[in-house]
Amino acid sequence: MSGVRVLVGTRKGAFILTSDGRRGDWTVDGPHFGGWEIFHLTGSPADPDRLYVSQSGGWFGQLIQRSDDGGRNWSPVGNDFTYASDVGDHLWYDGTPRPWEFKRIWHLEPSRDDPDTVYAGAEDAALYLSHDGGQKWTELTALRTHPTGPSWQPGAGGLCLHTIILDPVHPGRIYTAISAAGAFRSDDAGDSWTPINKGLRSGEIPDTDAEVGHCVHHITQHPSRPDTLFMQKHWDVMRSDDAGEHWREISGNLPSDFGFPIAVDGNDPETIYVVPIKSDSEHYPPEGRLRVYRSRTGGDEWEPLTAGLPQSHCYVNVLRDAMAVDTLDPCGVYFGTTGGQVYHSADGGDSWAPIVRDLPAVLSVEVQVLP
Repeated sequence: MSGVRVLVGTRKGAFILTSDGRRGDWTVDGPHFGGWEIFHLTGSPADPDRLYVSQSGGWFGQLIQRSDDGGRNWSPVGNDFTYASDVGDHLWYDGTPRPWEFKRIWHLEPSRDDPDTVYAGAEDAALYLSHDGGQKWTELTALRTHPTGPSWQPGAGGLCLHTIILDPVHPGRIYTAISAAGAFRSDDAGDSWTPINKGLRSGEIPDTDAEVGHCVHHITQHPSRPDTLFMQKHWDVMRSDDAGEHWREISGNLPSDFGFPIAVDGNDPETIYVVPIKSDSEHYPPEGRLRVYRSRTGGDEWEPLTAGLPQSHCYVNVLRDAMAVDTLDPCGVYFGTTGGQVYHSADGGDSWAPIVRDLPAVLSVEVQVLP
């Protein structure tokens, strides 16, 4: 292992943070693509120097770029995200029909074993696939054209497909999550999809336990236990032990069960991390104290982690893609805030320190352990 690379997307550019395995001293490189919104910057598990970035901006539109040398040089790749079949309608905020309209790519998920294969999650919700390093994108239409699609409504951030999990054990199994449609699973590489929302209850919709319509914020999985999923929902922290067939609440003693990110420890599938936020209208930590909460029991029992984090007058948010873990022992945990700080812990959350402050608002954080 030669080091750790943290990939940060912000409202005004991308930053690459590097350190050796001790994770004590950091080098900050950036901004790349200054002025652009970087919704997601991530690397290939099969080739750590292959990076993909999703840029967008109200003036310039959407652009995907690729690096083959760890972010030193970048080249634009394909940017055609045409919907592949009849556009049709979904529901707008007021319940009226509205045609599907592509706006941006929220999330990129490279294949675990092929650096040229990468999935992209879009707003309005659609899933795309490239087999040539992002040069050409093909929509996997079965998700957007699911029979429940016309009833999907956007969450506050839009009708965004923000979570893509490629199952490490079951070939062809893919999980996705859409705000505010819910979670879906495919067992045939995207040819068909099943809503997996049993057990979710959402007071914001007329039928609180409907098949779809739940505002899922993020889902995560540990590769050693692929049938166990953890979810941070609009309200509630949830767990499934049967690949999403059923969910149960594990919010336990959290001071608030509203939040956006959720992460599972790189070494222990029963240790999970969340960042509680006060409410859906007050997007900042309860009592103005920035606390990561850790459960070592797979949920229900939570402990606040505060050492090194601001414990007064802190009113930042941590967005859904802005938390990540590494695979070192002890596990490193990383998150970025809307105030522009990127914090890290090299001891599983027991203590924290900022890697960098005063960046633009952080949209996404990913981490790579370099060979």
